[in-house]
This record gives sequence, structure tokens and C-alpha cells, in this order.
Amino acid sequence: MTESLSLQSWLTQQIQLPSKSIQATLELLNSVATIPFISRYRKEATGNLDEVEIESIFKESERFKEIEKRKEAILKSIEEQGKLTASLKAQIIGTYQLTTLEDLYLPYKQKRETKADKAIKKGLEPLAKIIMAQEVKGLKEATRRFITKEVQDQDAALEGARHIIAEWMNERQALRDILRREIQQKAFLESKLVKGKEEEAEKFKDYFDWSESLRRVPAHRFLAMSRGEKLGFLKVKISLPKEEVEERISNYIIRKNNYETAAQIKLAAADAWKRLLHPALENEFKKLHKEAADKASIAMFSENLRQLLLAPPLGQKRTMAIDPGFRTGCKVVCLDETGKLLYNETIYPHPPKSDTKMAVKKIGTMVSAYKIEAIAIGNGTAGRETEQFIQNLVFDRKVFSYMVNENGASIYSASKVAREEFPDYDVTVRGSVSIGRRLMDPLAELVKIDPKSIGVGQYQHDVDQKMLQAELDRVVESAVNKVGVNLNTSSKHLLQYVSGLGPKLAENIVEYRKINGAFEDRKQLKEVKGMGAVAFQQAAGFLRIREGKNPLDETGIHPERYKVLKKILTDNKIKIESLKTKKEKVESVNFKQYITSEIGELTLNDIKNELLKPGRDPREKMKAFQFDSTVRKVEDLRVGMELPGLVTNITNFGAFVDVGVKQDGLVHISQLANKFVSDPNEVVQLGQAVQVKVTEVDVQRKRIQLSMKDVS
Repeated sequence: MTESLSLQSWLTQQIQLPSKSIQATLELLNSVATIPFISRYRKEATGNLDEVEIESIFKESERFKEIEKRKEAILKSIEEQGKLTASLKAQIIGTYQLTTLEDLYLPYKQKRETKADKAIKKGLEPLAKIIMAQEVKGLKEATRRFITKEVQDQDAALEGARHIIAEWMNERQALRDILRREIQQKAFLESKLVKGKEEEAEKFKDYFDWSESLRRVPAHRFLAMSRGEKLGFLKVKISLPKEEVEERISNYIIRKNNYETAAQIKLAAADAWKRLLHPALENEFKKLHKEAADKASIAMFSENLRQLLLAPPLGQKRTMAIDPGFRTGCKVVCLDETGKLLYNETIYPHPPKSDTKMAVKKIGTMVSAYKIEAIAIGNGTAGRETEQFIQNLVFDRKVFSYMVNENGASIYSASKVAREEFPDYDVTVRGSVSIGRRLMDPLAELVKIDPKSIGVGQYQHDVDQKMLQAELDRVVESAVNKVGVNLNTSSKHLLQYVSGLGPKLAENIVEYRKINGAFEDRKQLKEVKGMGAVAFQQAAGFLRIREGKNPLDETGIHPERYKVLKKILTDNKIKIESLKTKKEKVESVNFKQYITSEIGELTLNDIKNELLKPGRDPREKMKAFQFDSTVRKVEDLRVGMELPGLVTNITNFGAFVDVGVKQDGLVHISQLANKFVSDPNEVVQLGQAVQVKVTEVDVQRKRIQLSMKDVS
């Protein structure tokens, strides 16, 4: 008999990780330690588990708790009915599959009165048992004694008995498992247009008459069909060959060669499949496929977001940002090295005004007056035209220009966050500032925008929103802590994602800065209102102080390790102030001799790496990129053209690439490489510069098909 498992045993079964690592991680999670903190600063305890592995332990432990909670509810319900036997209790306790649990609970589940319930009330259960026994000779004769005022004739009696048998079939766990295997192996997902919805459902035209093996349906297609069904445009069903499945059900029950009872069982099987089993299992499999599709889409969205947040930053450069436009002009802002707004202006270099001369003069004056080092140009309407305009100018200094993906900038500009930052400026100025800051530091700016508005991923509005939000929050937290945060310049929106902080403490840190000035060392964090010992421990290592009292505060070394580090430096005659210039001395230190029961080789290696590259940014350096100057709109494209492009979005079915025509083209997964590709992320990354070939252009529908195969 299966026994109940402990959480530890369950996790060891589900996750192929050492039991000791799982136990240590659980203890740390239970002590309110965050995943970034555990991964970065508790490597010895966990056996060097990474964030993904720690996350899997957390998720599986939550699933275990969910199953245990459901078991308790089921046991309580059955016990209150007085039907909980020792055998059934043991079965429920030993089960760790939610579908199996629900199968066991099904006969005891409180539900509306069924056809079987009504037949039982009419006294027809004994007749159902006679048929199921398959031994009676002369069934018609045996049925006569069940005729009453409520059961008018033999046909009515047999029909009622079949309703009872159909429900018994529905409640057979083993039979359900057989049918589940049939669905997994043979079922098709079919969709049909709802009559009269032809015009409204135009976007779902591909699915007006669609049929595909259920097990081969990709996530994006299942979500598209589900959306069509939810909107009332499509009818989506899971189908199996009717006669075959009915025979499978009846053969499971028929054990004896009795023609009369077999005929009734076959009729009951047809009723059970049509009325009970098929609807229930169809809903179950639709739910399972929806969950799987959600998981796949959220994973893709999360990876896109991670890549976007960790995109190369330009760094602290004096930046001009331009939000291009034709009729309303180009909104121009000048920002200092920290992203502070210095000046804003509107120019009209394009039709209908075409005041090019004045635009040239204003841009030149601003570049000179504000010592501009870089120009960020939004990639929306008039983006390519503005890029060309800027590149034709000559300045009194070296100025690089960059096209910046402005997805979400308009969302930010109208948000509460933007109004708080710039109460005296309109949305156009705020949008331009966002474009400029996004070039300087994508991570710091993008955390202010709802990830769902950034424009990466697929079907994000169709997936489980609670699951999506939790995963996106985790990705943002991971990215922020991977890079580290400048304690003295970061906004509260960035600070809130630092391990152990959250919105309130982030706000308190910003308030402390306003009153007391910049932080001089990490110890001052303890003076911030609400900053307890646990929050300080979780956050301190991820917060950086540039040019502070203690050079170690600029590194990712945790303050809890300062004591041992000072001993290492003293023993090796290295002055803390000379760390940046005496790297060869750090290289020569034998860190292994400082291993103790508390500090292992993994932690000491991290400390050494931090000393060699103090305050290093793990993100790559930004590289300049230029579109083909001869191509600016879809009409300029020709099949066979080879063009440079930037990857703007990655989905399960391929990658979207911007070739500079305001409409991204699709490189289908089959066109990503001269080999089979199962995951687009194996080949491309968000923001990556790629060379593509145009394979199809539909100007009217604004659809561009591209290929990366055989591209020179």
C-alpha cells in the first residue's frame, strides 16, 4: 500500500538534485531568503545550485502543498458523508496526482441530481446490478418486476438501469485512465467556424476548418484556437473515433457471453461516452493543454524579457533622445549622465512642415550646449527618416546615433510613474526621456513599464495572468540582482526589485537620500526606516556605492564577508584602496588557505573574481548597428534582398526581425538555420544583429517573410 511522502522525499523524486541540496534550499526559503540571495551568497549550503534549480525546488514544494491541501479537503468531505473506509483513506493519502485524486473523489462528489440518481430513486439499481453481473437468462422477463407507477414499461426500466451503469462507468478510475491513453495517442483537436461569424472572425481564418493531432498541437496554435473559442468565433473540440471508443468502453465491462446484457452494456457505453466521459475528459485535456501552452508561452516571454532587461547599456553618457514624428514634429530632450532632463524642444525636419534648416540649427546648438555624446532615436513613425536626418549632420564633437526600440514608451509616458517623475511635462516629453534612458540603461528604465506592454512574447493576454505576473516579477528580480543597483542613483522602481526590499523599503531608501544625502557606506542602510536585519542581509550585497568610504561597497561582495576579506588583504599586504590597480597581487593570493566551516571555496572564488573586477557589469558592451540606407518602407523590399536586421521578438514558431521598414518580418523556425531547430533561442537572442534574406512580401497585409538560411 502506498504511504504518504514527506516534502523532502517528494522533492527528491521530482527533481534530480542531491537530497542535501534540496533540504538546505528548503530551510533557506523557509527563512525568507530570496532566490537571488540563496543562489549568490549561499553556494556552499546548496551545493552551488543556480537560480533555475532553486526556483524548481520552490515551485515543486508549492505543488506538493497544493496536493496535500486538496487531499485534506477530499478526506474531510468523504468522512462527513460517513463513507471513508480505511482502504479508501490509504489510497487518497498515497496519491500524488491531482487527476487520480479527483477520480477517487468523483463517486463522493456533491453534485446536482443526475439521471442515475433519479433511476436509483425509482428502485432500478438492482436491475443495473443484474445487467452488470451478466448472468441473467431472459432479461425482458427479469425486468418486469421493476415496472411501477414511476417506471411505466420494460424499456423505461432498462433505460434507467443504463443511466446507472453509465455513471458507474464514468466513475471507474481504471477505465478513465484507458480513455486518457486513447486521447493522448489518437485524439484530434478540431475547430470550426461558428455560423454567421465569418467577418468578425477574419483573424482566425486559418482555423475555420482545422484538424490536427492533439499531441502535436504547438502552444501558439492552441492558444490562438482557444482565444477564437472564447470570443465565440470558433467551436473547438477534442475528437476520437466514436465507434472505436464506445467499443473500448463496453469491452472493458463485458466479461461473459450474454447477448442480452451485452446489448444493454453497449448502449450504456455509448451514453456514458457521449454524456459523461467525453465532456469530462475533453475539459480535462483542454485544461491540461492550456496549462502546457501557458507554461511554454510564459517561458518564452520570460526569456525574451530577461534578454531585453540584460541588453547592453550605453552607460552614463550625455544623451539626446528623439521621439520622431511627421505632422506633430520630433520631440527632442537632452539628458545628463544620470538621465536627468536638462532641456526639451520640438523640431520639424519632415513633411508637412519640412523646416529642415531650423531643425539642423537647433540640433547643432543643443549638441554643443549640453555636450551631447550620443543620440537615441525612437524606431516608430518617422524613425528611419529621422535617423537619416541625424546622420547627415556634422557636429563639433564625435556623436554616435542609435535606433532604440520604443515599445512601451507611450505606456510609460501616460503612467502614474511618469507623472510622479515629470509632473510639469506632457506625455511627449516623458516618452522622449524614456527612449533616451532606455539607451543609457535598459534595465533601469524598463522596470517602470508593465512587461506585458513591452511587446515581446506571444499571446501574453491569453495565458494565466497570475502565473505570468509571478514569473515576470521573478525574471525582473533576477535581472536586477544579477546586474546590481547603484544605491545612490537608482529610482524606487528599480530598488523595489532588489532582494529583500520591496516597494515600501525602496521608497524609504529614496526618502532617506533626500533628507541625508548620498549613502557613504552600506552600513548606513541600517538607518533606513523599516530596514531590519533580515532585509539588510538579503539586500546589501546587491546594492553598490560608487566612490564611497569603503571600496568594497562598490563590489558584489557581501558585508558579512568583509571581516575575512580584510584578513586576506592584511595577510597579503594589499591595501584596500589599491585594489583596482594591484590586481596582480590579488591573482597571487592562495584563497584556498582561508577555507573554513563557514566559508568554502565557492564563496572565496566569488570574492576573488569581484576583487579582480570590482563593480563589473555582467552585461555586454553596446555595439553600433546600421540598417540598409536604401530600405525605409515595406514597398522598398524585394524578394531575394539580403539585409541587416535586429531581432525584436522571439516566439515558439520563430523570430521577428526589424529590417528598418516599421514592420517586423518573421523568420519562421524552419528558416532560422541550415539545420533542425527546436528552440529559436538556440540560434538567436533578442537585440541580436542578423543578416536575413527576404523571401516574401505582402504589402497589403504588411507581412514580411524572411530567412536566415544560406545568407552570405
